[in-house]
Parts: sequence; structure tokens; C-alpha cells
Amino acid sequence: MDSLEFMRWAAVKYDEDRFILVVLFTLMGSQKPGGLIEATHEDVAQHLGYSRPHISRAFNVLEADGALRRLQRGLYQLNPAASLRGGLREPRKGEKKRARAGVSDRVEQLDLLREIMEDPDAPEAFRAMADPGARLETRKGPDGEGKATS
Repeated sequence: MDSLEFMRWAAVKYDEDRFILVVLFTLMGSQKPGGLIEATHEDVAQHLGYSRPHISRAFNVLEADGALRRLQRGLYQLNPAASLRGGLREPRKGEKKRARAGVSDRVEQLDLLREIMEDPDAPEAFRAMADPGARLETRKGPDGEGKATS
């Protein structure tokens, strides 16, 4: 799946709860290179003018659906299959630079997807969405079964 396909999926998935889309788009626009988002639930709540519990619920839905993962308090990552800001990134706190001093790492989407697929700490839903052949449920059919898109 690529980010445009993800956008189509999200539009259908969150049609009945569009507030999730508002939070998702806010997170997409808040990314640093590599898809990292440095923000607490309170930061996002203040930015959007909503209560923290509303934002926390949206984060929980996005995490459960595999679009977002929490790396640590106040540090999140959007699934690169959903949205990725490429370019140059600085190493995370405690992470050694891979390149020469003063030179940032270049972020390539396929390399980042591979890192996620190999990361044993990545939640299963996050890895499932990052899988190149991912088929994601969009909404329940009349028989209660989910319909998938590829």
C-alpha cells in the first residue's frame, strides 16, 4: 500500500467518525523527516481546540488500526505506508548518528518499511499495515464481515 491508497482507505474507514481524520491529518502535517511526531496528546488537543480525552481516543483508534505507533511518551511514528515525510532526519535521542558528524541520515520509504517489518517491538497492527501486500478492512458488510482493500 502507498500513502495515496491509505488516504482512500482512511476516508472510508473513518467516514462515520471524521474526528479521527482530523487528528490523522494533523499528525501527518506535524511529521519530521522519517515520520516522527514529537507531540503529546495535550499538545494536539491544544492545537485543535479539543479536550485531551477526545485526542487520546483518536490516538488509540489510530494505534489499534496500525496507522500510528507510540515510540515513547510524546514521540510517535506514522506508518510509512500511510504517510511519510522523506528527506533528512536527525537521530533520535540516544541513537548514534549513522553518517559523518553533522550530516543527517536520508530517509527512504522502502528502507524504513523494511526496518519496521524487522522490528520485533513494532506492534503487529503497525507491521501488518506496513506490509507491501497489506489488505485492510474498511467497513463491515451486511453480514458483519469486513471488506478489504489491497
